[in-house]
Amino acid sequence: MNLSTLRKELEPYKDSKKADQSKRFFKTGIGEYGENEVFLGITAPVLRRLSKAYMTISVDDNLELLKSKYHEERLLALFILVLKFQKSKTETERIQIYESYIKNFKYVNNWDFVDSSAHHIVGAYLIDKDRQILRQWANSDDLWTKRIAMMSTFYFIKQNEFNTSLDIAKILLFDKHDLIHKAVGWMLREIGNRSINTEEEFLKKYYKKMPRTMLRYATEKFPEEKRQAYLKGAI
Repeated sequence: MNLSTLRKELEPYKDSKKADQSKRFFKTGIGEYGENEVFLGITAPVLRRLSKAYMTISVDDNLELLKSKYHEERLLALFILVLKFQKSKTETERIQIYESYIKNFKYVNNWDFVDSSAHHIVGAYLIDKDRQILRQWANSDDLWTKRIAMMSTFYFIKQNEFNTSLDIAKILLFDKHDLIHKAVGWMLREIGNRSINTEEEFLKKYYKKMPRTMLRYATEKFPEEKRQAYLKGAI
């Protein structure tokens, strides 16, 4: 199996109407985060199925796919990279995949790319290692690097490890972009799903300062009375 064969398999799934919908959904207007993004109109379930069939394509082919101008091809490349990481049998393989991923951040440049790969690769790799690199990324000027820093911690949260996520949340607390507000709020909510006391300890310190969207995401699963109390600053 090679890249040429894979691209031929993508052909029947292209849909111009869905591509137009994606252009609106992913904010591709001038000055928006997805400006100049090009779509094929292929759905994520199709890409996930193909990623399983083609996960053995070469590293070079997968890297070429990741550098594609087409959104769906880059997403497919990331799905494959995640599978390669999860199926890797040695630390050397995991290091190679992790390093390949972080060297190519500029192609991981949309929220669906970040959210479907960062915790599976970066989080999984760093689970038993020093995590200072995440704090460096959280202080980046690049939107997607910051989101990768936050979303990578989802893997730790799933292991009931919350401190790194809370540290990154503090760094990003006053970020100006709503895609960071959403990511931070989402991870706080995930912490709350596992330890409501941990989430509320953080919120009680910072909820009056944090952006409204972040707070809404963080309290989404709260009982309505408590949620409204937070939103009204009445805790």
